[in-house]
Amino acid sequence: MPKRYSQALLLCSVIAVLLSGCIFDTTKTSETAATTNPPKETRLNQPAVPPIMKRNGNQVSIEMTAQITNIEISKGETYNAWTFNGTVPGPVLRIKEGDVLTFTLKNKDPNLAHSMDFHAVHAAPSAKFIDVQPNEQGTFTYPANTPGVFMYHCGTKPVLAHIANGMYGMIIVEPKNGYPTDPMVDREYTLVQSEWYEEHDYEQFLNGEPEYVVFNGTDFELMEKPLLAKVGDIVRLYISNAGPNEVSSFHVVGTTMDAVYIDGNPSNVLKGLQTVLLPASGGAVVEFTVTEEGDYPIVTHQFDHASKGAVGILRVTHDGLDHGGQASGH
Repeated sequence: MPKRYSQALLLCSVIAVLLSGCIFDTTKTSETAATTNPPKETRLNQPAVPPIMKRNGNQVSIEMTAQITNIEISKGETYNAWTFNGTVPGPVLRIKEGDVLTFTLKNKDPNLAHSMDFHAVHAAPSAKFIDVQPNEQGTFTYPANTPGVFMYHCGTKPVLAHIANGMYGMIIVEPKNGYPTDPMVDREYTLVQSEWYEEHDYEQFLNGEPEYVVFNGTDFELMEKPLLAKVGDIVRLYISNAGPNEVSSFHVVGTTMDAVYIDGNPSNVLKGLQTVLLPASGGAVVEFTVTEEGDYPIVTHQFDHASKGAVGILRVTHDGLDHGGQASGH
């Protein structure tokens, strides 16, 4: 899946600037092949739908879908993805520490079973992360007592195939007492790093190199639509590395990290980091201050992966608005 030359040149120019300034599955079976390559005639493009979330005190109900939807992962490159609610990553979910979550998964995929594995909860996987069959639904209840930034993903075997095909997302469990820096934070954004391989190719998922490594599902969105801040802002990023295979060396060019909460837990705080290492399924809350106008690249500092698309821009201006092009430095 070659990228357009314009996109490649744009990524290469960003990388050149940066360089100058500075559970499971180990075998492939016949069953795997059958479940990872549905017949072309049954592949669908089901429209995206929002999740349904309702709160009653600390009781939270969330209804989501498992479905097949075409995702533009690079300009002109579409992947027939397995998704939650028709987006990759799936919708960002936000609940509070101490909530009791009642979750319903509606499986709109006529070909395969799917499931939900929430890293944010305590539950018996054999009872509450179980498969939901095609055109059926399942409902499960669990407490969310640990604050932080967590991954969710389909846990149906082979797990690698379901994650690599797009079934993952971020769930934020807000700390009961917040973060110490809450009153000072001016901007908040969410970023999920992940990989794309040859479409539905389990052998490539297992042994190959990713063709794209991306933020929020694409190699272009955070270049074309930069994150915004104004001079002096304290910016908070909720970040997650969905993998499924690679680590992330998360870095923001032009600043140091004032505070890093590993896995988003307020008890796990580090100060003054230049880069935070995120394993597959790892997360963090990262906070930093922007002191001058300009474009601040957001990357994984593993530059083979940055060259494959894991680059975004934080645009800092005097008023926090995007005036087009690189922000002036005056």
